[in-house]
Amino acid sequence: MASPSRTGAGAGSGTNRMRLSAAGAALATVGAGLGLRAVAVGEVAKYGGDALYTLLLVALVVLVAPRVTAWKAGALALAVSWGIEFLQLSELPAELSRHSTAARLILGSTFNAPDLFWYAVGALVGWLVVASRRAGQGRTSPAL
Repeated sequence: MASPSRTGAGAGSGTNRMRLSAAGAALATVGAGLGLRAVAVGEVAKYGGDALYTLLLVALVVLVAPRVTAWKAGALALAVSWGIEFLQLSELPAELSRHSTAARLILGSTFNAPDLFWYAVGALVGWLVVASRRAGQGRTSPAL
């Protein structure tokens, strides 16, 4: 049986460090979103929240799959964000949001085309953060 240090599964492994970083980033992103809502109003709060929403998804993707490339983490987070936004063209998210605060926070209720741009901003920032973190560890992530 291989030891944890040989399999990369030990407490100090790159995978576990990446998971810890992703968990910390997710918590920091939620805090930033709550802080933004506390100090900002209007478009700054709305669109900043959109970017942070997708940035949180990037962190959660890396938390679940720490070996995923930076590009794939950003692309998956963007796809989920856009998918949820386009789902808002139906009545389902609005109906669920009327009955649940969690559904309102996760699914929103109303389609807003500018949100798509700000989700892309969040995905880009997430990609840059993950790629730079990997480069700092001596492991570069492929561009595609």
